[in-house]
Amino acid sequence: MLKAGVLGAGHLGKIHLRLLQQSEKYELVGFYDPVEQNTAAVEKEFGYKAFSSIEALLAEVDVVDIVTPTLSHFDCAKQALKSGKHIFIEKPITKTYEEANELIALAKENKVRGQVGHVERFNPAFTAVKESIHNPMFIETHRLAEFNPRGTDVPVVLDLMIHDIDIILSVVNSKVKSINASGISVISQTPDIANARIEFENGCVANLTASRISLKNMRKSRFFQKDAYISVDFLDKKSELVRMDDAPENPDEFAMILQNAEGIKKQIYFENPTIESNNAILDELESFANAIETNTTPVVSLNQGAKALQIALQIIDCFK
Repeated sequence: MLKAGVLGAGHLGKIHLRLLQQSEKYELVGFYDPVEQNTAAVEKEFGYKAFSSIEALLAEVDVVDIVTPTLSHFDCAKQALKSGKHIFIEKPITKTYEEANELIALAKENKVRGQVGHVERFNPAFTAVKESIHNPMFIETHRLAEFNPRGTDVPVVLDLMIHDIDIILSVVNSKVKSINASGISVISQTPDIANARIEFENGCVANLTASRISLKNMRKSRFFQKDAYISVDFLDKKSELVRMDDAPENPDEFAMILQNAEGIKKQIYFENPTIESNNAILDELESFANAIETNTTPVVSLNQGAKALQIALQIIDCFK
C-alpha cells in the first residue's frame, strides 16, 4: 500500500481523506492544513492525524494529495516533488501555464508521477460511451451551477468550464486553431458566466457554456460525429448513443428510417448504455495508485492538466 497524506482539509479535502482511508490502495497517514481551526475540527471529528507542517507530512508519505486552494497548488506541489513524492493535485493544476510546466519538469527530474483531479474523466456516464466517440466534429457543453461562494476566487472558466475543456481535449485528436470567448462578472470579481468557441485544425468546433449563477444545475455534453450523436449527462449519470446506418432492404415495421434528397435511406438506432455506479473521486485516486505501481502514465497526466489550463487561460484572455 502507498502511504498517502493530504494537504488541505476543507470541504473537498475531507472527502479525499475519507476515501483514502477507505481505499485498499492507500494507507492514510494524515493531513496538514495551515488553518488551525480546520485542523482541530477535522482531527476531533474524524480522528485523522494532523501534522504540524508540510515538511513533517512529506517525511512520512509516498503520495501527496493536494486539495488546497488553487493559488497554493504550485508551492505545495513544488515542495512535494522536490522531496521525491508522487502528487495528486486538484484541478486546475496551477494558477499559470508556466507554473504547470515547471511542475512537469520537476516530476521528470525527480522520477515521480503526477495526476490532475479532472474527475469527470471517471464519471460513469462518460466512461460508458467514451470508446464510441470517434472524430467528433461538433461538440456542445453546458455546465451550470447555482451560486456557491466556494470557488469564486477564480473565474468560472477555471472553476467549472475547465472540466469540459479537459473532456473535449481527451476526445479531439487535433491542435487548437482558434478561440473566441466572452465572459461576464455578475456577483464575483471574476467572470461568473462564460461562453467559448474552440476551433480545431481538423475542423471540429466546440461550443462551451459555463455559469455559476444559474437557477438550476446542469452538466451536459453532446458530441456529433459522422453517423452518430452521443449525449452525456454528467449530473444525472445518463448517456445516450444515436447511430445511423444504411437501412436494410426489408426493415422492421417499427424501424425509424430517414431518406435524404438523393434517395439514400438510413436507419436510426437508439442505445442507452448501462451505467455502472461508482465513486469517481475514489476511482481517480486509485487509478493514480495503479499508475504508480505499474509505472504507467496516469489517466489525467500533469501534461494533460497543463494543456487544459493553457486553453482555459486563453479563453480568459479573450475577456480582456
